Order: sequence, then C-alpha cells, then structure tokens
Amino acid sequence: MDKKSKSLSKNQKIVLDFIQKNKKPVKAYSILSNVQKKGINAPPQVYRALDKLIEIGKIHRVESQNSFVACKISNCDTPHKTVFSICNSCEIVSEINDPKLFKNLKDFRDKDGTVFDGYNLEFFGTCKSCKNKQIENTKH
Repeated sequence: MDKKSKSLSKNQKIVLDFIQKNKKPVKAYSILSNVQKKGINAPPQVYRALDKLIEIGKIHRVESQNSFVACKISNCDTPHKTVFSICNSCEIVSEINDPKLFKNLKDFRDKDGTVFDGYNLEFFGTCKSCKNKQIENTKH
C-alpha cells in the first residue's frame, strides 16, 4: 500500500474499494446504493470521497459517462491529465498510458498559445473483444 492509500479516510477507502472491484465505470449514485451498509448514507459523503480520490490520482472521472474508474497506472501523478479508450459496444473503459501521446499533449498549445493544466480525452471505438464477436456473428 502506498503513502496516499494509507492516509485515506474510512469513506474514501470504502468508495475506492467499490470502484476498484468494478470492471466498468460506476456512477456516484450506484456507489452510494452499494456502500450504504458500510455507513455511507448521503450523496455528499460519496462526492467528498470521489473528489479526494481524483485529487490524489486513485480514480478518474469519465466525463462522457459521468462515472468513475480506478486508476490502473501505479503512482499516477496526473489526476487531471487522463486519456481513455471507450468501447461503444461493451462500454469498457481503458486508461491509455502512452508516453509519446503525453509528450505531444504536454507540448500542445492552442492558436493563442494557451498552456493547459489538464485534459480529459476520450477516444471511442470498438474493443478487440467486441470486434471479434461482431466478426463471429457475421460468419453465422
């Protein structure tokens, strides 16, 4: 367990554990309904935990789905710089960790020369598993 995990509150640990156990992104109210038996009874408790977990890079928000996923990159230090691949078919979200892409984004400036502090990019397509299923279905 890293330093950031040791300093989590009880609610943060509960929310993080729930998110980590899910393969798909989860919404805040789904988190709330699934952790109420553990003592989290109100939306503000969930949102405070989510905000802190995002701040320390343990989870990321998937903007297009208004949901949250656990960070799969150990020692993530870019909580406000995320890139996701999202399958249009199964909705599985994968965090992209590509140094070449990050280098290009780090150096990116808009036409006015604005330097960006953060980004949340989401690429949509069909994952390999769903693509294979589609190919199999067309064979039959």
